Amino acid sequence: MKPYLKLAESTMPDGTIYSLHKHDGKIYLKYNGFELMSTSLTFSEQMLSDVGCQGILEGDSSRPSHPKVLIGGLGLGFTLKRALELVGSPATVEVAELMPPLIEWNRTHLVEFNGPLLEDPRTKIIQGDLFDIVSDTKSETYDALLLDIDNTPDDLITSGNARLYSPGFLEKLRKVITPRGCIAYWLSEPAPKFKKCLIKAGFKVEEFASKPHEKSKRSRHCILRARR
Repeated sequence: MKPYLKLAESTMPDGTIYSLHKHDGKIYLKYNGFELMSTSLTFSEQMLSDVGCQGILEGDSSRPSHPKVLIGGLGLGFTLKRALELVGSPATVEVAELMPPLIEWNRTHLVEFNGPLLEDPRTKIIQGDLFDIVSDTKSETYDALLLDIDNTPDDLITSGNARLYSPGFLEKLRKVITPRGCIAYWLSEPAPKFKKCLIKAGFKVEEFASKPHEKSKRSRHCILRARR
């Protein structure tokens, strides 16, 4: 049996340990020892971009001439990679990532999978908390927000993320997207309670089932798209 090779490890201020491993040609990101994501299961992360960027791709006169996208959570870079493939040029794809080492790992260990995504002139990495970044953003800035922060609002990576699903923050999100823009959430499973919260906040919500892998038999992941 091939062993797991630890490539890197970093401890966050709250004691959370993130580590990067390689096994059988694949990369695994672990959170306190539990697998968070891997390069072998990326279909739903890419689908997040497909669903969230659909409005940008609609070929009519109202399509933005310079699309602007914000991705919440860099992860292993697959949502960013797909977004760059979709939006064309000129465009700006900002990525809010709280953990500096994950940014560095995308520049080093993950380049063999996704290439130099962070060096693409359309990419802008913002190291910081999504809550603060959105709070400081002007109204009608983004054509799409692609959010992959937690498993679900009831299964948070860190307890501080709870404020990302509060009514006040949902109102901020609603303001920063353009009239034709949308917010797309990646969820590890359907979250009917959160879907109701989005509707209560004034969004029109669509739900898309997604497979972890394109050959998976079961669609256990979920993408929620919320429009103004």
